[in-house]
Amino acid sequence: MGFTIGGSRVREIRPGSRRRGRTTACTAVAECTGLWGWDVAPGARAVAGRCSCGDAGCPVPGAHPLESAPEVPAGATLDEVAKAWAEVPGAPALLPAGRTFDVLEISEGAGRRALVRLERMGVPLGPVSATPAGRAQFFVAPGAAGELPHLLYRMGWDDAGLDLHCLGAGHYVTAPPCDHAGLGPSRWLRPPALGSGGAPPHARLLLGTLAYICHRSTAP
Repeated sequence: MGFTIGGSRVREIRPGSRRRGRTTACTAVAECTGLWGWDVAPGARAVAGRCSCGDAGCPVPGAHPLESAPEVPAGATLDEVAKAWAEVPGAPALLPAGRTFDVLEISEGAGRRALVRLERMGVPLGPVSATPAGRAQFFVAPGAAGELPHLLYRMGWDDAGLDLHCLGAGHYVTAPPCDHAGLGPSRWLRPPALGSGGAPPHARLLLGTLAYICHRSTAP
């Protein structure tokens, strides 16, 4: 049994298989490239707070791409992903922001409450992930990072000191279920779906609710 990604057949993964970890990672990357239209960069790993890149002063251990490994482009098949990942065994999959999506990031607790409210309101949503560092990441249309200050100003939240940030070009998101910075696996709070993974909503549709929930979360 199995399913098809980009013309390649994905076989069912059975418990106890020696290749379970590798197959699961390749399948996750192939879903990102083949189903959601995302580029994927092999990332460095962090062990005991030290980064596999070899820089003792690395500011983001285990949370940046490997300089020596090329990205796997959107549209790559499972076979192409397996070939690329064989060169970087154990590498986490990192998704570059600023291309097909930007990310609005808030605390996970606030993010969970906002997600419930947004779903009840019927607001169009894209994927939402959570990191083991306690952050929720809402995927939105690219360009949000540059628009965020203006949008917050228009909504009256520009001077509220919100724990709300936007990740755009130059930032990377750890693709679930890969390890994030040696802290544990990232996970989906709202997984990608056909029709939404590659076309996330505009930030303005979510921002008012996210800002309100963030403000309520920090209010005395």
